[in-house]
Amino acid sequence: MTSQRILQDRITENLIVEKRGPAGWITFNDPGRHNAVSFAMWEGLPIALRALAEDPAIRVVVLTGAGERAFVSGANISQFDTLRAGEQAVQAYEKVAEAAQLALYDYDKPTVARIRGYCIGGGLNIALCCDLRIASDDSSFAIPAGRLGLGYRMTAIRNLVTAVGPARALEIFLTAARYPAARAEALGLLHRVVGAVELDAAVQEYIAQIGANAPLTLHAGKKMIRQMQQLGPDVDLQAMNRLVMACFESNDYREGRKAFAEKRAPVFTGT
Repeated sequence: MTSQRILQDRITENLIVEKRGPAGWITFNDPGRHNAVSFAMWEGLPIALRALAEDPAIRVVVLTGAGERAFVSGANISQFDTLRAGEQAVQAYEKVAEAAQLALYDYDKPTVARIRGYCIGGGLNIALCCDLRIASDDSSFAIPAGRLGLGYRMTAIRNLVTAVGPARALEIFLTAARYPAARAEALGLLHRVVGAVELDAAVQEYIAQIGANAPLTLHAGKKMIRQMQQLGPDVDLQAMNRLVMACFESNDYREGRKAFAEKRAPVFTGT
C-alpha cells in the first residue's frame, strides 16, 4: 500500500500526516520526549483532521505515536513554565488544547487510537477522544494530574467517565495510578489488547471492517452517540473552569512543576 504524506509545509514536523489507502494516519512524532504533545502539535491537530476530512477516499483516521515506547506521554512539560504559568498564558494554552481535542472528539469520520507504550495524561485523553482504542500488551496508562497539581478540564473528565463510569473514573483520577494494558482494558479504557507483533494487523482489521460499511450510516450513528454523551445544561461550566484555573494558580502547581524538573516527590499543601 502506498503512503502519501501531506501538510509538511503547514504544520509542525512533530505531526506526521499520511494517506494510506482508505485510512488517514496522524503520528505524534517526538520519540525523544515520548511523543509529549507540544503547543505546536495541538495547533496542528485540527488542521490535520480537517485535511483528512476533506478527502472522500479516507474512511477512517488512525492516531498513533512514533517509535515503540509511547503513544503520547502527556503534554510537553518543558513548555509549562512559559505556556502554562500565569492566568493569561494558561487560558491561551487551554483554548488551543481544548479546540484540538474537541476537533477529534466531534470528528465526522471514525477514529482509531493505535497505542503502544506510554499513554499518559493528555495522551490518554487524546485516546479517549477517539472512537476505538486498541493497544499492545506492553502499554501503560495513567492520569497523573494529581501528582503535578494542574487542573484537568471538564471535557476530559467527561471523556473518562463516559469510558469507564464514575466509580472507576474516581479511582483512576484520585490515585493517579499507572495501569498495565490488561487492567486498562478491564477498567474500560480500551476496546482491545493484543501482543505488540499483532498490533498493526489488528488495526488493519479495524480499518477493513470500518471501510466496508456505509459512511453516512456510520456518521449518523456516531453523531447520535456523541449527542448522548454531551454535558447536560445543568452543568455550570464557568464554575468548573474556575476550579481548573484555581489549580493552575496554586502553590501546589508551582511545586508540582518544580518537583518534576528536580525529579523528586512533590510536597503539596493544598494552597
